[in-house]
Amino acid sequence: MHHSLSKARGYYGLLITTILVSFLCLAYPLYVIRPFRYQGPRELAMALALIRVRPLIEGVCALLAIGGLAWYWRLEPRRLRRIASVAGTFFVCVFAVLSRVNIYELMFHPDVHPAFAAVRQVKLDPTDNVLAVKFGGIARAYPVRVIAYHHIINDLVGGVPIVATY
Repeated sequence: MHHSLSKARGYYGLLITTILVSFLCLAYPLYVIRPFRYQGPRELAMALALIRVRPLIEGVCALLAIGGLAWYWRLEPRRLRRIASVAGTFFVCVFAVLSRVNIYELMFHPDVHPAFAAVRQVKLDPTDNVLAVKFGGIARAYPVRVIAYHHIINDLVGGVPIVATY
């Protein structure tokens, strides 16, 4: 009996570790790389490095959790503990899948219908930066604070399709 108890504790240690590691791999880059927030060079470098290795880490965590679940399922006859182990494994797998989603692509969409106004009607702060385009005698200015929400502006200037970005 004591031997199976230590095995169960080992399994729960593995499961909790995989849950924490997979959650941290998902959450840390999301916390660091937030729009309109200063990112320190070290924390940004760490978040970007983690993003590069995150698929491998998340995959290993998911495999360990699923393998551990298969092993534990045969060992543990109690239904409530089996349900808890399935729930923990489920979270590891959900974190692994969510880490594959690029939320910045979901957040920022190209602005395909930009609105324009005459210069005297536009309210810009003196410190606002703009991207300016002049083509075929037609000028456009795209405020960076507006582009920041889209990162890409599709427009037609002088009959020519352009993409304004930074």
